[in-house]
Amino acid sequence: MYKAVTRGISVTVTPRYLPEESSPQDGRYFFAYTVEIINTGFERVQLKARYWKITDERGHVHEVRGAGVVGEQPILGPGESFSYTSGCPLMTPSGTMQGSYVMEMGSGETFDAEIPAFSLDTPNAKRVIH
Repeated sequence: MYKAVTRGISVTVTPRYLPEESSPQDGRYFFAYTVEIINTGFERVQLKARYWKITDERGHVHEVRGAGVVGEQPILGPGESFSYTSGCPLMTPSGTMQGSYVMEMGSGETFDAEIPAFSLDTPNAKRVIH
């Protein structure tokens, strides 16, 4: 489990390898990750956008930007949480992901909530991030 907190927004990520979705002989390794976002602050916020930086073990970088997460732009009041699971294919047995969410407060002010860097590893790969 990997965790970061920015301005009262706690982001926890739990990754896992999905062998049933992978085909190592074809250079395809598929990972799922579950994200839990908790508003530990005192103001309501809305997740407006996401940014991901995905790096495979060869150093190839793929960046992803988009509105919301899994088709939603959740609103979190103080003490509320939102969880979702998504996936990421890699061409190597391990890699890393990190990024941020654009959060909008009730006042219209926005800030970037950090998504902690986390390691994507097949069972026999050497973990990059602990």
